[in-house]
Amino acid sequence: MFIGHLPAGYILTKTLQKKLGTSKYLFFGLLGSVIADIDILYFYLIDNRQNLHHGYWIHIPFYWMMITLVTILFFWILKKKDYIIASIIFFSNIFLHLFLDTIVGKVEWLYPLTDKGYYLFDVPAVYDFWVWNFVFHWTFLFEVGLVVWAVVLFVKSKTESSTNKTL
Repeated sequence: MFIGHLPAGYILTKTLQKKLGTSKYLFFGLLGSVIADIDILYFYLIDNRQNLHHGYWIHIPFYWMMITLVTILFFWILKKKDYIIASIIFFSNIFLHLFLDTIVGKVEWLYPLTDKGYYLFDVPAVYDFWVWNFVFHWTFLFEVGLVVWAVVLFVKSKTESSTNKTL
């Protein structure tokens, strides 16, 4: 996924804000929606593109599940409701990122039972520049749809916000 993570994060965060009764933590939601791709830096700068970046720990749901459970349990023990809400928004977006990556990229959903990566659709290598293989594949329309949906949601929220200010 190239352009869909941030818009999907915006959509999920706005939905969770409404469900959780808060207007805060948009930053944490957006950060969670893209943080798993920080491994791209390692992929290019250190690993010299030797391993698919979806194979690094940061793209393996098992590790995020452990981090999520420890974090939420910690804040629950401390009775920090706002921190729990922020954590729910942040980690929900991380798992959304991993789900979206599963559309055309391998994600090890059953790790540590197996290190097999699962994906929904195969993108054949047709073009020399690897990015075009994804951009010109029909699944890229999912990403375009997420961008359109997020823009509509953003414009709608700004319109409602300005309408409420004039009332």
